[in-house]
Amino acid sequence: MLLQQVESLVAGETNWVGVLANVTAAIHDTMHFFWVGFYLVQGDELVLGPFQGSVACFRIPCNKGVCGTAWSRRATVIVEDVDQFPGHIACSSLSRSEIVVPVFNQNGDVTAVLDIDSTDLATFDTTDQYYLERMMQTLTSLRTME
Repeated sequence: MLLQQVESLVAGETNWVGVLANVTAAIHDTMHFFWVGFYLVQGDELVLGPFQGSVACFRIPCNKGVCGTAWSRRATVIVEDVDQFPGHIACSSLSRSEIVVPVFNQNGDVTAVLDIDSTDLATFDTTDQYYLERMMQTLTSLRTME
């Protein structure tokens, strides 16, 4: 049902930041994860975008942490225990597991990543990956980002 809610939230909307803000709110309110947000690609780093949760890191270099790794690999990354992920960037010591899903534009470029953190170990699995990737595909058609 969350996928359908997000699809209806983004249908016909052109306010990119507003869409990202509503998507984070929908996921956060429905699933009650510790942190849900977007990092936007700007040059050679990811920059904090709309999010729900506690304060976050402002900038993440490509290939650094879970978010930078998902961006550089152009693929979803699931981490069962962030303490076991080499180079994990700890924005909060409460985060224990994480999933990061890239967002592509119409040209196939990664323009953002969706980052979700949980306070529990091994929260995310391939079912989460499947539905979150489908959800992020609904954002692809919104606009072609530079």
